[in-house]
Amino acid sequence: MDWQTSEDTVPSAPVTEADARLLLGRPPATGAWRDGDPVGERRFARFGAFTTEGGAALPGIRLAYETWGELSPARDNAVLVLHALTGDSHVRGDAGPGHPTDGWWGDVVGPGAAIDTDRWFVVAPNMLGGCQGSTGPSSIAPDGYEWASRFPFLTIRDQVAAQVMLADALGVDAWAAVVGGSMGGMHALEWAVGHPERVERLAVLCSPPTTTADQVALNSVQLEAISIDPRFAGGSYYDAGDGNGPHRGLALARRMALLNYRTPTELNARFQRSWQSGKSPLGHGGRYAVESYLDFHGNRFTRRFDANSYITLVEAMNSHDVGRSRGGVDDALARVTARTLVLGVDSDRLFPVEGQHRIARGIRTTIDEETVVLASDFGHDGFLIETAAVGAHLRRLLDT
Repeated sequence: MDWQTSEDTVPSAPVTEADARLLLGRPPATGAWRDGDPVGERRFARFGAFTTEGGAALPGIRLAYETWGELSPARDNAVLVLHALTGDSHVRGDAGPGHPTDGWWGDVVGPGAAIDTDRWFVVAPNMLGGCQGSTGPSSIAPDGYEWASRFPFLTIRDQVAAQVMLADALGVDAWAAVVGGSMGGMHALEWAVGHPERVERLAVLCSPPTTTADQVALNSVQLEAISIDPRFAGGSYYDAGDGNGPHRGLALARRMALLNYRTPTELNARFQRSWQSGKSPLGHGGRYAVESYLDFHGNRFTRRFDANSYITLVEAMNSHDVGRSRGGVDDALARVTARTLVLGVDSDRLFPVEGQHRIARGIRTTIDEETVVLASDFGHDGFLIETAAVGAHLRRLLDT
């Protein structure tokens, strides 16, 4: 059903009464996948002790992942697909037990699709620190309680280090391609810079070489929205009953984020100044349709995500700087040897195309002379919505 599809992957639309009725129940304290929940299509890889860049230690970690296609005898057809901030390993497939939403890129990955699973062995992990099966704040620590706010600070490089462990466990010495958009593009770029010998092709979609001060500032107000929710309780909310978790702060953070993911053009065209109902918003208690749209998707988000994981992942995204301790961005990008596609969206106000231009200028092995810039009214989410155009460019990369 449409309501089960992630809001990131579809155009904005007014909220119907039927939509609203679906969220009448109280949201759980956390929308995280927990041990004992239906596994769905997940697989799990477990590893021993893991030390972060900052020196914090986890006694063991687990990555949830999904795969499609078959690994060739030569192990040379593996493609790593990396999700965005609030995505997960469920790239394709229906919503159902264990999976709160439909696959977020089902038009791009699959039999006969741009990333053709009849040809490629596709692997999609849930990133370390996430809340859909990989070790994160909602996971149980050795003392029998959730890690919660005790979970260590992670960087993009930490998350890629965990993905390297997964590649080793799968017997993949080199990826035929590493593909990522948004935060997943940060991971993909880090793979190609930090492990150039293990990446043959690279696709960086709507992602920057560094997280800028402006982007950190936008992230900071989202994190504050969560932390000031009294029911956040310093991160110790997992025993709270339905409706008593930090859903208001998490929903507000999501509403803020959605404004960065979409564009004025789309929101103005879709909603104009329409009302949500017959009740006037001009002093009579009614609401504008766009307000209800943001509320609905913010509230729905709380049923599939975890507040502590949101903080952990946003802070990891803030850490992103491929030039850190590598002589700067240009020196870091010069390390890339993979055949590379760099793609941006002209209306992206979260990660504007200037960032993609800098990546394309710095990598000497791009398949185009400059960044591929898609014209779209959907802003940052264009890489998830404009699947025909994105898929066509991914086919070009994979055919090189």
